[in-house]
Amino acid sequence: MCAHRRRHIYMKNMYVEDGRNRDCYIRAGIISSRAFVACCFFNLEGSSFEDSCCNIIMTAGKSENLKMLEPGKPPPTKKARKERGRGKATATTSSNEIMEEHIWREFPEDLFEAVIARLPIATFFRFRSVCRKWNSLLTSQSFSQQCAQVKQSQSWFYTITHENVNTGAIYDPSLKKWHHPTVPALPTKLIVLPVASAGGLICFLDIGHRSFYVCNPLTRSFKELPARSVNVWSRVAVGMTLNGDSASSGYKILWVGCEGEYEVYDSTKNSWTCPGSMPPNIKLPLALNFRSQAVSVDGTLYFMRSRPDGILSYDMKNGTWKQFVIPAPPHLTDHTLAECGGRIMLVGLLTKNAATCVCIWELQKMTLLWKEVDRMPNIWCLEFYGKHVRMTCLGNKGLLMLSLRSRQMNRLVTYDLSSREWLKVPGCVLPRGRKRQWIACGTAFHPCLTALA
Repeated sequence: MCAHRRRHIYMKNMYVEDGRNRDCYIRAGIISSRAFVACCFFNLEGSSFEDSCCNIIMTAGKSENLKMLEPGKPPPTKKARKERGRGKATATTSSNEIMEEHIWREFPEDLFEAVIARLPIATFFRFRSVCRKWNSLLTSQSFSQQCAQVKQSQSWFYTITHENVNTGAIYDPSLKKWHHPTVPALPTKLIVLPVASAGGLICFLDIGHRSFYVCNPLTRSFKELPARSVNVWSRVAVGMTLNGDSASSGYKILWVGCEGEYEVYDSTKNSWTCPGSMPPNIKLPLALNFRSQAVSVDGTLYFMRSRPDGILSYDMKNGTWKQFVIPAPPHLTDHTLAECGGRIMLVGLLTKNAATCVCIWELQKMTLLWKEVDRMPNIWCLEFYGKHVRMTCLGNKGLLMLSLRSRQMNRLVTYDLSSREWLKVPGCVLPRGRKRQWIACGTAFHPCLTALA
């Protein structure tokens, strides 16, 4: 027997055997999870949801599709487009019946939720429109438990652009993609800015500093906080912490004003309280750095202040204030606090003569001094030479997004504090738009499907 003939018979037997094994997988329910993950979700930018599912159904449900042509038989002739469409519709109907009968009816509910909980967060934007059952998972206690077992994903960024102050843009650094969800409950007649985040929730404050709002931008869970007992019309600094490991255990929000007034909101009580007053050793009025968002480490919030340079901290559990005088590095401008693995970091621009560079410092606990640990690559800094560059830091939770802009330049850069990796961010362009948006402000948040405001 010639080698060509032996190879042909071997491949034929292999495909027939593969068809039998695949039928066994279908009966056992094994292939269903693979089909579900591979085609129904990860094909985000390719074919439609229906086409993807139909393709895997036809492959898994009909083993004869895997068989090779019999020797001596001519290949099938090409059919007209109408006939192909008619045949595809018939096959799809038949395959749907097979899939419903042999797979999904017996598919374990806990395994179903476990698979969905481990899918990339970006698939959620198609998730809710599939069926009512999938949409209802967001309020399911068992699904929340499955999500709690999944390792926390990388931080995302919620940003506000100059051209669209009432609609946010969300950046997913894992896919390097911008999303443009809508939060209908946010007031449209007011300008609301993201000021803090915790557990997948974002705290908004209107530009008049009168009302607070909390929202999950992925699920549109929204809540307007009750009115504060202390009316403060000046600028305030805001911090947010969780009562436990997730938003389900509740959260607290702290605002502090320049004259030392402050209040704490507890979501479990749905009320503001004024725990006390500033200790006498803290100099008033407070010269806070409002461009720097507060960072949270083990239930303690840290605010950046100037004159004197240093940090102001508030322990949410004990209700105590502390002040640390820490001299700022020389030639520092546009600086902000950050946090990585419990370490307090400082991000800022070093400007000397015509040269400008982004630098990263870490706070030394023993000496209470800033130690430089990294800086932007020199080849990137050359673009800033001779330009009046301003920097805005949009996040502080291990991954930073830096908005660097001047009259001639508009750059977005991410920096991973743990891996020390610098990456350029693609421009933010609205759907069906061409103009690149200028980022005004924003905050980092950990995307969570089950966090409720």
